[in-house]
Amino acid sequence: MSTVEAATPAPEVPRRTSSLNNRARKARKALSNPWASTLAVVIAILWTLPTVGLLITSFRPELDIRQSGWWTVFGSAFAGEGVFSLKNYETALFDGSTNLAVFFVNSFVVTLPAVFIPITLALLAAYGFAWVDFKGADFLFIAVFALQIVPIQITLVPLLSAYVDLGINGSFWTIWLSHSIFALPLAIFLLHNFMKEIPRSLIEAARMDGAGHVQVFFRVVLPLLTPALAAFAIFQFLWVWNDLLVALVMGDLKTFPLTVRVAELAGSRGGDWHVLSAGAFISMVVPLIVFLSLQRYFVRGLLAGSVKG
Repeated sequence: MSTVEAATPAPEVPRRTSSLNNRARKARKALSNPWASTLAVVIAILWTLPTVGLLITSFRPELDIRQSGWWTVFGSAFAGEGVFSLKNYETALFDGSTNLAVFFVNSFVVTLPAVFIPITLALLAAYGFAWVDFKGADFLFIAVFALQIVPIQITLVPLLSAYVDLGINGSFWTIWLSHSIFALPLAIFLLHNFMKEIPRSLIEAARMDGAGHVQVFFRVVLPLLTPALAAFAIFQFLWVWNDLLVALVMGDLKTFPLTVRVAELAGSRGGDWHVLSAGAFISMVVPLIVFLSLQRYFVRGLLAGSVKG
């Protein structure tokens, strides 16, 4: 009798699995609903419409922009009238009063190191928190995680004062270091969570074969982190490329990226819609290309650590 009573709790695991399967089936049914699909298409169209309008406007002559809306180009195109021109982009990129080409290069100079530096440092820190046993590891990790709640705005003045004392204010280094400091807490937190998903048996097997921390890191851990690294690299690239505040506070005329110059155009040439639309799309085109071409890695990286086993 006691044997039967002791065995009764056993079906709990299958029951829980069955419940999860039912919930997954209901979610799949809800997502495949025609009304949900229609709503998703409508939201996607509404979300994309301003970008399409900006793109079309950037190719229209100045007089046409002032006389009619961008949607009128479809009727003119069917009528056989020429409605597009590259003059707006020539003015935005190479005109002496705008000269966005220089700021476009500055954006790359700012963004690429600001992506590489925090990823490199976060990889080393995350590996230390995940697979190196030392005193105070949990406390330090919680402290790093807590740094995410510190608003960027309240750190700008202390950082700028430190850069002035070091004599590096106004250089690319101030922007690189600032973006790296702001990105490190989130990068360490995310990469640490992905590393903890790696089976411990895999790490222990490598150590039994005589591998040290360096070999384990480069030969075992790093290849498995490709989706997570790609996801964070895309996220950081988009964040830094579109940043205005840090670049405006920490940089100067020689280091300003494209976002600062486009913001100045909106203030000084607010009536020149033909130049503004071209400049805005120039600043958008690189993030669009990066995200659309690498979105599968972005999604894969976000989902890589969500399920064990």
